[in-house]
Amino acid sequence: MKQVIETFIALFVIMDPIGNLPIIINLTKGMPAKEVRKSIDRSIFVAGVLLFVFLFLGLRIFGFFRIDLDSFQIAGGIVLLIIGILYVFGTSMKYVKHHGNDLSVPIGTPLLTGPGVITTTIILVRENGTLVTVIAAFLTLLATYVILINAAKLYKFLGEHWTNVISRVMGIILAAIAIKFITGSVLNIVGPLL
Repeated sequence: MKQVIETFIALFVIMDPIGNLPIIINLTKGMPAKEVRKSIDRSIFVAGVLLFVFLFLGLRIFGFFRIDLDSFQIAGGIVLLIIGILYVFGTSMKYVKHHGNDLSVPIGTPLLTGPGVITTTIILVRENGTLVTVIAAFLTLLATYVILINAAKLYKFLGEHWTNVISRVMGIILAAIAIKFITGSVLNIVGPLL
């Protein structure tokens, strides 16, 4: 149970549905409620498909290309650390553009399941196993869906200030998770040499 909670926290923090509330609200502004719900449904579906594809096949893809997982984990940890630092300082690399009413891109990807989530998922499968990661991924998608369906109400309740505060706290948590990934892999590489 502890592993599931830790894995859920890692995925939820990097997916960051609360930090993405302002972007999602701007993207859906002026849309009828029915269309907003349909867009959120599609976005979660796209995010879920990508998440589970990499969850089940990520390690095999790495094996096929003979990519060393410890090296990938260090590289992934560095990327997550940078994203965490950007969150802490209120900067974002997420530039989005949409056409029409289908928001599965950019909301489903890259906002929800982007490079950070893909990297984290592959690392978590390696560290905690497939079953734990599947349960945590499902819970993350469910929690994200509930947040996005209620995006306007949540943003109105939290306001811009508290949304930013929560996003920055999540950035600190993400940075700590990234350091854990990096140090774990460095120890795996250096350990046998000592």
